[in-house]
Amino acid sequence: MFYFGGVMGSIFSIVFVAFAIAAIGYLVGAINIKGISLGTAGVLLTAIVYGIIVSKYPDFQVGETVITLFDDAVKSRFSMLSNIGTALFVSAVGLIAGPRFFRSFNKATISYIYMGLIIIGMGCLLTFAFIKADSNLEPAMAVGIMTGALTSTPGLSAAKEAAAGAEDLVTAGYGIAYLYGVLGVVFFVQIMPKILKVNMAEEREKLAAVNAVRGVEIKREVRKVESFGFFPFFMAIALGCIIGAFKIPGLNFSLGNSGGCLLAGLIIGHFGHLGPLDLRIDKQTLNFMRELGLVLFLIGAGVPGGVNFMNNIRLSYFIYGIVITTVPMIVGYFLATKVFKIDLLNSLGSITGGMTSTPALGTLIATAGTDDVAAAYAVTYPIALVCVVITAKILVML
Repeated sequence: MFYFGGVMGSIFSIVFVAFAIAAIGYLVGAINIKGISLGTAGVLLTAIVYGIIVSKYPDFQVGETVITLFDDAVKSRFSMLSNIGTALFVSAVGLIAGPRFFRSFNKATISYIYMGLIIIGMGCLLTFAFIKADSNLEPAMAVGIMTGALTSTPGLSAAKEAAAGAEDLVTAGYGIAYLYGVLGVVFFVQIMPKILKVNMAEEREKLAAVNAVRGVEIKREVRKVESFGFFPFFMAIALGCIIGAFKIPGLNFSLGNSGGCLLAGLIIGHFGHLGPLDLRIDKQTLNFMRELGLVLFLIGAGVPGGVNFMNNIRLSYFIYGIVITTVPMIVGYFLATKVFKIDLLNSLGSITGGMTSTPALGTLIATAGTDDVAAAYAVTYPIALVCVVITAKILVML
């Protein structure tokens, strides 16, 4: 008898299933329809579909062999995969944004910081309103919908940490809202320039003229511990776990591993050295770690979410997700262009950052024809991430 969900069997299953989901997910994500594709979100879709299948057929027998595809042991290993993925992802994000983040607090870029606060604040207010208006909507489910609508994987992780005993509801809500969350922002940054009929060459010139965010330069003599950058990366994760473990007295509130690793990454990325030790990491390495962490997280969160998907799906949940994705973008765009007087491409860049949407940033770069739009994204994104992590925890606790 071969038990797929036993101790050794579940280790084998997690390796096989995770890599199979990732491979199929990337194939799904690569499907391009009129210039639009799911990208990494294809992995989440595949993971959710797999979860739905195993929820109906958790085990089956072939001859005398019993194959268990999903049980509590397998579920715990997917949870571990999700936690590891979160640590890799948010640490990489922090290390990438760190050199610019603290140096971005000036008059020229303060509007982008406001954008991050406004977009996440609007999403939080809408979520709170839906919880109050719908007596059947569990707060854990609502926060999952919010993090999915705002495409925030660290926010989902933070919500899961806070929602003791209701993690599955959080993940299910995230899975329900995430796909539109991704596609909504991707569509938005492509549609707005077409609606406004802008001259993209002129917009690129405006963008080049106003972007002044620069990275950190380390002038002192430093040396690397090793060539790959693993030392500073793993140090960021370890430090992040320590930071995330501290609780605010009287509030029983902590950043958790997600918020802690993000903050640690920002700090290490900002300073870039520890005495004579070089803590800078090659951008390609960080991009690889970020993508790997994102994939592992989506698989680890998506499969359990799919298992609970059919039991929790409601049309109203889809509508809530659509509203939480769409309204903050529209409000954010209006404020960016009319109140803060930000040019079009920087406005769209700050919206992709405020919505924490890396796929949409890639789409915007392709649409604009320049990667200068990433500057507004880099300033807004960390603010939005920190805000969504905190608000997700607070909403669940309330």
